[in-house]
Amino acid sequence: MDTYENIKEYLGDKASFYLEHVCEKITKDEIYTPNGNSKEEIFSNSNRHPQALRSLAQLYNHGNLANTGYLSILPIDQGIEHSAAFSFYKNPDYFDPENIIKLAIEAGCNGVASTFGVLGLYSRKYAHKIPFIVKVNHNELLTYPNKYDQTLFGKVKDAWNMGAIGIGATIYFGSKESNRQIKEISEAFEEAHNLGMATILWCYTRNEAFKTEKEDYHTAADVTGQANHIGVTIQADIIKQKLPTNNYGFKNIDFGKYNDEMYETLTTKHPIDLCRLQVANCYMGRIGLISSGGGSKGESDLVEAITTAVINKRAGGSGLIMGRKAFQKPFGEGVNILQSVQQVYLEDKIDIA
Repeated sequence: MDTYENIKEYLGDKASFYLEHVCEKITKDEIYTPNGNSKEEIFSNSNRHPQALRSLAQLYNHGNLANTGYLSILPIDQGIEHSAAFSFYKNPDYFDPENIIKLAIEAGCNGVASTFGVLGLYSRKYAHKIPFIVKVNHNELLTYPNKYDQTLFGKVKDAWNMGAIGIGATIYFGSKESNRQIKEISEAFEEAHNLGMATILWCYTRNEAFKTEKEDYHTAADVTGQANHIGVTIQADIIKQKLPTNNYGFKNIDFGKYNDEMYETLTTKHPIDLCRLQVANCYMGRIGLISSGGGSKGESDLVEAITTAVINKRAGGSGLIMGRKAFQKPFGEGVNILQSVQQVYLEDKIDIA
């Protein structure tokens, strides 16, 4: 069975729903789609430092997806974000930072994203073997009661000194601390670019009001799309976002700016159309959108990962940044799920919707 047929088999009775859909609101001709020359076409006329372009080239030209314009990044910062014991009890090998880096290398990822501690401990051994992306801020879970705020854990220059090609950061858009986070991370991104590093922004939304009695709008297409748009405004080179699960966040929560014509003009209920709206908010795809792989649910992880990759690719996204579905499994299974996702981006028959 060839790769395309294999992917169709994983998608099951929803194969045609995902693989044959055509976006008619924001069409594929209106967006910039990834290709092997993406970074040069997008950034060569920008204000990015020439060394930052080299760093982006290192990322895009590494691993199984090298020179395709697509990215497969392994992110493991959950030891801080979700607590180490809870994150690693299914596979305690990943308490050891070296195994995190080994998984990314063995799976042929473009890069590995993790904490100062994880990447710093093995920087001399591996920084020249796979692109490092240092996550510079985190939400810690030891404050009681828990609070939800992203705090800087180190300096951009420290990431540069360990040989990292880029930094990653999270902003909780919509939170009461978001203005401070926007200021901190825009300054961090400016410093990173001046040092010749790439920047990736985790554009997450966080506000109790976004979850109503009827629905959770933290992953609404309109709300997350605006988070993306703020992210590219502070000059993120790549945006990380969760796949949209619904829409009408602004309308149903009744905040921000919205009208019915806006929704009718831009999107439908189809998941690829909803993701297309996220892509459009990333300057019509000129800043790459990589989708989060989400949490591990067990046996359904491979199907969910492939489905997410198909939605992202057909919407015009630039890849997947997947962690828990891979590292919360035995090493070989983790490699397989990462490479199965990469096959979606390598398969020419899966085109832009």
